[in-house]
Amino acid sequence: MEPEVEGVSDERQIRVYVTSWCGACRAALRFFEEHEIAYESVDIDADAAAAEIVMGLNRGNRSVSTILIDGEHALTEPSRQELCVAFGVDG
Repeated sequence: MEPEVEGVSDERQIRVYVTSWCGACRAALRFFEEHEIAYESVDIDADAAAAEIVMGLNRGNRSVSTILIDGEHALTEPSRQELCVAFGVDG
């Protein structure tokens, strides 16, 4: 199954690890959509390898949303303010 890609082209590659039941994940994805930031969404409940990646980045925890920018771990469970700072946009 191909990951969902939303938004417009962006120079940075954004990967967001999520679950379908996570409200904070939906908020992060909504942020990307509102600001037309392209991203790849990977559901860790549907992808065991992705779940292992998330646990490796978060001390064994399945903490979502976990966000990678250009393949580097950037944010875990970010607030809207943290997303604004990381992506250089106003609230």
